[in-house]
Amino acid sequence: MQSIIEFLRPHALPLLYAVLIVAVLPLLAGYVVLLERKVMADMQARLGPMRVGPHGLLQPIADALKLLLKEDIIPERADKWIFWMAPLISVTAGLLAFAALPFGPGFLIADLNIGLLFIVAISSMGIFGIVLGGWASNSHYSLMGALRSAAQLVSYEVAGGMALVAGVLLAGTLSTREMVDAQAAQGVWFIFLCPVAFFIYLVASVAETNRAPFDMPEAESELVAGYMTEFSGFRWSLYFLAEYANMIVVAGIATTLFLGGGARPFGGVSWLRPLDFFPPLFFVGVAGFCFYRAPKQPVLVQKLVMAAFGGLFLLLALPLGVAATILPAWKAAVHGGFWFVAKVMLYIYVFLWIRFTFPRYRFDQLMHLGWFFLIPLSIVNVMSLGIGLVLHRQAGWSLPVALGLSTLATLVVALYLAHVGEQRAGISDTEVESEA
Repeated sequence: MQSIIEFLRPHALPLLYAVLIVAVLPLLAGYVVLLERKVMADMQARLGPMRVGPHGLLQPIADALKLLLKEDIIPERADKWIFWMAPLISVTAGLLAFAALPFGPGFLIADLNIGLLFIVAISSMGIFGIVLGGWASNSHYSLMGALRSAAQLVSYEVAGGMALVAGVLLAGTLSTREMVDAQAAQGVWFIFLCPVAFFIYLVASVAETNRAPFDMPEAESELVAGYMTEFSGFRWSLYFLAEYANMIVVAGIATTLFLGGGARPFGGVSWLRPLDFFPPLFFVGVAGFCFYRAPKQPVLVQKLVMAAFGGLFLLLALPLGVAATILPAWKAAVHGGFWFVAKVMLYIYVFLWIRFTFPRYRFDQLMHLGWFFLIPLSIVNVMSLGIGLVLHRQAGWSLPVALGLSTLATLVVALYLAHVGEQRAGISDTEVESEA
């Protein structure tokens, strides 16, 4: 019996975490869609989804049921097997990338010594599902969208990878858990040591996930729906699930490498220790708001749903409060998960803010930004960061001073590249106008 327990111990928890991710992530992606619609409505001075459930809280469930019941149409001359498999490839790659993401000190499926490399490699495989889906549809619109997606991924994967190299240089490891530990040991998040790398990764991650203003593969004004034109029903929704899973993955990478992982903000400041009680108080406050709004709902079912959400938030507040008061040994694991998710959601909110603020780029502008600005800037950033680390480790310079000078040098190069890019873009716009 003891041997069975020893065998199951290193395998049972990772298996449980994997089941939780597969079970919870589709629901989480649905509510990220609801958040996106609510943020968009707020920016456009309207309410957004309000009909299904109180304040539209059950809208993702209604959307999922609608997609399950819709007819699944396959074009007559499509390659049916590839058409059937393509969305599964994309969503499987998106879900598998979560295996090496440290959601907290106690929530990590696979602690790999090459965790970052594993995440980047696996998430990049999702492009095969997009390309195969566009090709198998036997549609010009779908094929054009798939080719655009491949070109876009190749262009921005280079810049994003070089931005991650900057973080790896500071951490000295490819293990995602050790990256978080390195930031805790140095007492500073890497976003403050290499802000240019974070900016490059932010722009590259928006492009890699095909989000607006870089959603060229599915540009409705040009390609109907791009590589998803011929897909319908739940198969169509799998592509969206893969897209939002990849959004969470890139946000998780940014949180792990640049934002301290599951560490609390200002963790080294003693007089801010009361922030340890923020997670349970946050959920208690949200639960109180739900209970306050429940009697004001117009329908009995909506009142019950709002009260049920309040109970759910109270249930979530319980382990956070216990970890902060009675069992402090659990605090790092339980609170780490809260802060990790909070940072991921903040990063996703930036995604949404960018989408509803900037207009869509032309495809030539998108390629120009990637090849003529971000890639050269990312290379210069890695070189200047390496020089700054040499000055710190070999010449004894202060780390903030050395990296501050390297960041300043990178910004000077960025200004030069932006100036040259404006001149080149002006020539390109003139050519486009003359052709029109």
